[in-house]
Amino acid sequence: MTDFDAYIGSEYVRWRGKPKRSCFVLECIFNPLLIFALIWAAFDLTFLFFLKKMPSSGMPGAMKGFIGIFFLIHLMPVWLYLGGVIFSFLRQRNIEYAITDRGIYFSSGVFSKTINFKPFAEISNISMHRGVIDRMTNCGDVTMTCGAGGKYTTAGSSFGSAFAIQDIPDYQEVFQLVRRMQTDIYADTMYPNALRPENNPGYSTQYQPTDRRY
Repeated sequence: MTDFDAYIGSEYVRWRGKPKRSCFVLECIFNPLLIFALIWAAFDLTFLFFLKKMPSSGMPGAMKGFIGIFFLIHLMPVWLYLGGVIFSFLRQRNIEYAITDRGIYFSSGVFSKTINFKPFAEISNISMHRGVIDRMTNCGDVTMTCGAGGKYTTAGSSFGSAFAIQDIPDYQEVFQLVRRMQTDIYADTMYPNALRPENNPGYSTQYQPTDRRY
């Protein structure tokens, strides 16, 4: 039994999955930092090329070492981008999702693993999102807001005011499942027992209970 299984315990798991590796890695490669890293690397490499063409007879060895160290540090945005791509394989391996009768479990991390839980009572604004790479790999994201005022920030590695079940092939089924479960939990919270509209003739609402057969 893994830590993720132990954290879920005896709850009934309605769905469990991981991001599709090809989609997840491609999104890590083709992210907004790619253009910035390419421009930064092209500028530094061009500068080094012309510096190498210059006569270096009068340049002391210490100066050459300083220039080399300077550009290693100056290329930090490129190293950060390459590190993000390399470690994306470890991130994808540690990400796992599970939907139970209580809420959504989510694990993430690179060298360590963090497990989070969000109950359905705190979830709202459920939607689907499909980017270019999602459509290419037949995947999608199910995005949700926890509490008020949250904004979707592709938070596939952490839980905040908003998060997403990212890069999964069965995104449509997961969207419908989360929507139904959240609707049922909301109805149970707002209309407990005999106060539910369908059981109280004093209410004129047209509320219809959600079909609980999944």
